[in-house]
Amino acid sequence: MSAITMRELTKVYPGGVRALDALDLEIADGEFFALLGPSGCGKTTLLRTIAGLEIASGGSVHIGERNVTNLPPGKRDVAMVFQDYALFPHMTVQENIAYPLRIKKVDRRSRADKAAETADELGLSGLLARRPGQLSGGQQQRVALARAMACHPQVFLLDEPLSNLDARLRLEARTFLKRLQRELGVTTVFVTHDQAEALALADRIAVMEGGRIRQVGTPTEVFRRPANTFVAGFIGSTPMNLVDAQVDGDELTVGRARLPLPDDARGQVTDGERLVYGVRPEYLDYSPTPVPGALTGQVVVVENLGSVSLVSLDVPGDDTADAADADATGDGGTAGDGGGRTSVQVVVAEGGEPEPGDTGWVVPRPGRSLLYRDGDLVTAGETASVPAPRAGAGVQG
Repeated sequence: MSAITMRELTKVYPGGVRALDALDLEIADGEFFALLGPSGCGKTTLLRTIAGLEIASGGSVHIGERNVTNLPPGKRDVAMVFQDYALFPHMTVQENIAYPLRIKKVDRRSRADKAAETADELGLSGLLARRPGQLSGGQQQRVALARAMACHPQVFLLDEPLSNLDARLRLEARTFLKRLQRELGVTTVFVTHDQAEALALADRIAVMEGGRIRQVGTPTEVFRRPANTFVAGFIGSTPMNLVDAQVDGDELTVGRARLPLPDDARGQVTDGERLVYGVRPEYLDYSPTPVPGALTGQVVVVENLGSVSLVSLDVPGDDTADAADADATGDGGTAGDGGGRTSVQVVVAEGGEPEPGDTGWVVPRPGRSLLYRDGDLVTAGETASVPAPRAGAGVQG
């Protein structure tokens, strides 16, 4: 078994910088697990602490049944692939792959055989005599993975291994990496700041902020039901729309529109309560003509994303009286010139794009909108949240 268990894991740097703030996390045996978050959230520090390259200030790390908290990296049976691959430039591909086995005092013939076998699995057989400087970025990435694989570790630790590749190679490497991990079945922890990579690759994701974990879940869970407004705004190629709303009986007042109350929030909110209404651009439908239960606004930006376009509208707030008149009459009038506007984005299919300056109506799809109170998701049961970071806590990595 090579599950990873962390309890109250803490890392404090000199000067009181708290990079990891009493984290509790379990990663299952054979799982492909992503640590996701913005720069400085602590994800690389967490990976390095699992590897033993950083010494924990408190708490514990277990790999399988072993407490490895105080063990040096070489005793933890993990292999790490770094962002810059860290290949030895004076060694051949074969020598780079075999290097971990050389450190373990494996005999020369066995090292060569294992390097050749691993290289063959990753399509590197014809490159064994080359040096890293003679390889492309994608080939160097595969050599780094082969070196990690050669010693059959219990755990793979990947620190943004795709970030140095161009866009096309990154997509190819992503598919290759996921297939490879499935075939090997090795517990893998993958650090990235790219949510598209995390959503595409991981079995589960931990979203980090300020040295703490804000949500753990499958890609579907964190995308469709972010536990808090931080995750809602961070996950997705376009962030979730988050706008002020007020409960009005069985409906919500959002700007000048009246929208149905999300099912999960029924019985959990009070009349007149002010909340944050969240809905993803992908879960809104755009109409060039008036429709009931829609947010109305003026199109300000249209971004072509290929098969779809991202449309941004200025939606009037409560204090825009002329917009209320336009909504009431349904005459397609544009938003007024007053204040209180908010921006709402919607994904529109190819061929249905409006023009800047048009008036549009956007309608949330049933069951796809969420409500947040004090930053946390309002649900039919308990609020699905993780404690927020301590105010003013400094982080790094």
